Amino acid sequence: MRWMHYLALGALGVSLAACTTSPTGRSQMLLMSESDLSQMGAQAFAQYQQELPTVGGAQLNYVQCVTNDIVAVLPPEQRDQNWQVKVFESEDANAFALPGGYVGVNTGLLDIATNQDQLASVIGHEIGHVLAHHANERASTQSATQLGMSVVGTALGANGVAGSDQIMAAMGMGAQYGVMLPFSRSHESEADKIGLQLMAEAGFDPRASIELWHNMNATGGGQPPEWMSTHPSHGHRIDGLQANMDAALAQYQRARQAGRRPNCQ
Repeated sequence: MRWMHYLALGALGVSLAACTTSPTGRSQMLLMSESDLSQMGAQAFAQYQQELPTVGGAQLNYVQCVTNDIVAVLPPEQRDQNWQVKVFESEDANAFALPGGYVGVNTGLLDIATNQDQLASVIGHEIGHVLAHHANERASTQSATQLGMSVVGTALGANGVAGSDQIMAAMGMGAQYGVMLPFSRSHESEADKIGLQLMAEAGFDPRASIELWHNMNATGGGQPPEWMSTHPSHGHRIDGLQANMDAALAQYQRARQAGRRPNCQ
């Protein structure tokens, strides 16, 4: 079909973007500077603090302790950032890490992550997103996808292609379910793998990551079909963690032998 030719032209422009590889060796397209991302991280962190009350005392000290132990094993360029940690009063079982060195944990997550190792699996996962530049990749992919569709839409309109509106609608569906969501799912799986290694290297028991997901399952709540979700299913996630568990346990034993024995309470 002729419109496929225009799609190829749009894709060619996208392919000229800067490419690199993630910590796991996966190819990435990164268009934004780290300084811009750090600034956006700071703005998002400040906005989150405006929207939710923060919690201090024992809960903050606990989350700070776990975060410090994980940050201590990061590469120097990330480890040397001035990491800031906040605990937010919210029932949502949520946590995040942002470019620039920001970590947030909701109190609702502390009801599900019942010990330091389970909490470390969450914080390691979130910091894994930062190490793998997922925020940059998602923003870059969205920008490139929109640019490609704009190029194709202009070409279709200029050449009077019949059914161009339907073609663009189909392309939009394809971009959503064929590009953006799979990228998000791959990010989650990759962050699981990186987080597993980080927590093990810091001396946290990586087996707790699977316990955490069993806890998540026990809380209930339906999930959309995996192909329509930005996250892998809980079962798929547990399978991925188990597939990488032997390497993580070996790293955990080395960390323990090296004297890394977290004691966060």
